[in-house]
Amino acid sequence: MFNDIGPLELVTLVVLAVLVFGPEKLPKVIQDVTRTIRKIREFSESAKADIREELGPEFKDFEFEDLNPKTFIRKQLDNDELGLKEIRNGFDLKKEMAEVTDAVHGRESETSSSSSSSGSSSSSPSAGSTGGTVDMTKKREKPAPDERPPFDADAT
Repeated sequence: MFNDIGPLELVTLVVLAVLVFGPEKLPKVIQDVTRTIRKIREFSESAKADIREELGPEFKDFEFEDLNPKTFIRKQLDNDELGLKEIRNGFDLKKEMAEVTDAVHGRESETSSSSSSSGSSSSSPSAGSTGGTVDMTKKREKPAPDERPPFDADAT
């Protein structure tokens, strides 16, 4: 219920409770709160039992947690009837990225070898070294002081 409360927040709540209710009334307040929570849980469980009884035997495996959309979707995706586990296990992001990197490097070597084999002397050495493709595995070198950085319209 309170899984996301940290120790500092818990100490703050205790200190606040002592300041608001006082050390004399605090045990009585805690008893009243726990009694109320217990009654709410009992009422909830009896309501669930009544609903299950009214639904009949065909809904004997019905869980109220399934009404939560997150839980329902998670339960359906864990079902192996659709074969989603095989798809999920067959998809390896590192392998896919390695294949893309190899393809990019393969195209670089093909373009540089084709430009060097064509024997054209009009290409500059800097243009021939990159081959017109971008190397995504290396960081970009710092621009010269007089060079403007590239403008990215999506970043603004």
